[in-house]
Amino acid sequence: MDTGNGHGFETLAIHAGQDPDPTTGAVVVPIYQTSTYVQSAVGVHQGYEYSRSGNPTRTALETCLAALEGGRTGLAFASGLAAEDCLLRTVTGPGAHVVVPDDAYGGTYRLFARVLSRWGVEHTPVRLGDLDAVRAAIRPTTALVWCETPTNPLLGLADIAGLAAVAHEAGARLVVDNTFASPYLQQPLALGADVVVHSTTKYLGGHSDVVGGALVTSDAALGEELAYAQNAMGGVAGAFDSWLVLRGVKTLGVRMDRHCDNAARVVDLLVAHPKVAGVLYPGLPDHPGHDVAARQMSGYGGMVSFRLAGGEAAALEVCGRTSVFLLGESLGGVESLIEHPARMTHAGVAGSALEVPGDLVRLSVGIETAQDLLADLEQALAGA
Repeated sequence: MDTGNGHGFETLAIHAGQDPDPTTGAVVVPIYQTSTYVQSAVGVHQGYEYSRSGNPTRTALETCLAALEGGRTGLAFASGLAAEDCLLRTVTGPGAHVVVPDDAYGGTYRLFARVLSRWGVEHTPVRLGDLDAVRAAIRPTTALVWCETPTNPLLGLADIAGLAAVAHEAGARLVVDNTFASPYLQQPLALGADVVVHSTTKYLGGHSDVVGGALVTSDAALGEELAYAQNAMGGVAGAFDSWLVLRGVKTLGVRMDRHCDNAARVVDLLVAHPKVAGVLYPGLPDHPGHDVAARQMSGYGGMVSFRLAGGEAAALEVCGRTSVFLLGESLGGVESLIEHPARMTHAGVAGSALEVPGDLVRLSVGIETAQDLLADLEQALAGA
């Protein structure tokens, strides 16, 4: 992938913001595990005063993430939700309205429904794949259209360029959560999005050993506002967490290739299995968002959801029978995970417009030997 700035994606992932250390020549950015920086005189320093405001390891990560997303400003946070909260409190306020996906990530929905609603921010869940429905949901007070594509866990697709046009016509901004696709497979800013959100815990970190989040924007003025809010609110990524994500980013390209390849083989198995009632994967020609995915993504990703013919009991049985697929929440790591969204990641939206089916199973397909993954699913489905 050519990012348009003269270097390919993998080159940027390894080098952007990561010059060799000038003191020692170390090729890996050091972990600046410090809170305070000495000043040679009052107000005279080398760009850093206090690590909430700035830390060299975090700066390296933020520079790299901005380069990978084709943005001007990158900001790293302690979690994906910390990044979302900073953004929302910066660009909305009492009386503001946000259009959200009708199958949004449960944590994001909780932030809108249980936290920001008490601050006077309203939200409307909409099927984002229907641009007419999005247009109809926009109000004079709409500040943001909040997009996930693919969505979690139903893997719905939204036309980013189309949503950007609808949002901008109404004077609103488009925010895209790019966690599932990663910047390797999808570039929302180039398609018209104003801000990209990431849980860096997932594919960017890639090893299930760090929690983090990020915002990236091409809007210089908005970038300054967000940087101010990041410092004022303080939910920043620590030095070691920044280093772990930066380490993960270096192999993002090769990992995503393997995630995609393994997921395609898993999908083939599931589609042909008699106990599977349906498979949700953007790479399938009959997926309602397949054409959009083919147009705006360079691959279909490592996330797969499927529904069991035997209903919720069968879904729970499958989740309990795998061994290579580990039963756990989260996603995007090198190891494969399986979960039951209705009782795990999305239990908090039960009874709401975002409730997910009880017969649904979600897979985060890792980079293990594909045949081992297939055999594990075969034996798990045999007992369902």
